[in-house]
Amino acid sequence: MFPRGFLPAGAGNAICYSGYREGQDPRTGVFPDYEQIKQDLLILQGNWSLLRLYDCSQHAHTVLEVIATEELDFKVMLGADLGAEVSNPNCPWGAEYSDAVLQQNRDNNNKNINDMIALANSYPNLVIAVSIGNEASVDWTDHLVPVEQLVAYAKRVKSAVEQPVTFCENYVPWQEKLQPLTPHLDFISVHTYPVWEYQSIDNALNYTKENLLSVRDTNPGVPIVITEAGWTTMSNGRGMEPHNASESLQARYVPELLDWCKEEGITCFVFEAFDEPWKGSEDPAEPEKHWGLYRVDRTPKPVVAALQK
Repeated sequence: MFPRGFLPAGAGNAICYSGYREGQDPRTGVFPDYEQIKQDLLILQGNWSLLRLYDCSQHAHTVLEVIATEELDFKVMLGADLGAEVSNPNCPWGAEYSDAVLQQNRDNNNKNINDMIALANSYPNLVIAVSIGNEASVDWTDHLVPVEQLVAYAKRVKSAVEQPVTFCENYVPWQEKLQPLTPHLDFISVHTYPVWEYQSIDNALNYTKENLLSVRDTNPGVPIVITEAGWTTMSNGRGMEPHNASESLQARYVPELLDWCKEEGITCFVFEAFDEPWKGSEDPAEPEKHWGLYRVDRTPKPVVAALQK
């Protein structure tokens, strides 16, 4: 039904990884250390072999160092962390920036793209793909980057690395807005979250299939990878009903999703490995904090046992 992704079927299970514990936050430069990341990767090894990283900060450097030094069986998809290059009045939580801030973001984005190129070239045997950004074109984003600039970043990265190049985004922009970008990518990376769109668990997998079909139909012949899909285990009611966010629902959706992706030969990065307390609001029930298959104390949620059946 779908064109195969950039990896051969059966190459391994894929998961998004950020190792931030209590008191750690990439925004303040407090990163997990070597031993903490080693602990995480030892938990993940065996069940997962492909990791998606979101930036090329100290976190990414340490992850690659641990994999190389400890000779762990992981490959990595690197990403560049892009800030807003234009204001976005459509962002519900506010994304109006001064010209000075936007210019500083452009400078930082150029640096981040250069850092990704350098890191990909430093670990050619571990880095299997690179992404020029994450959710930087969808209507609601607070870090909007014009499509023409994404095209420029894609061209620049493709000329500088050997790895396949992609961009990670919600399924909607791939249907029309990102058409100018697609020819400059090696594969399309799609995010699909039924729970954010008020879908019940009974309709969730069909909704994910519809999302992927919508992208395939408007980009025929282009390889498609799912780089984010999952189910949060807690909600404060902002953006999703609390009853629709639970560990039992996660334990149903994720195995169903991965079984279907395996049948279709689609690489799917589950979002995500561990809960991240730094994310979202200060509310402890903030859904952004609770997407992990493991809790922040590294104990497994029921989905882990469900995936091993």
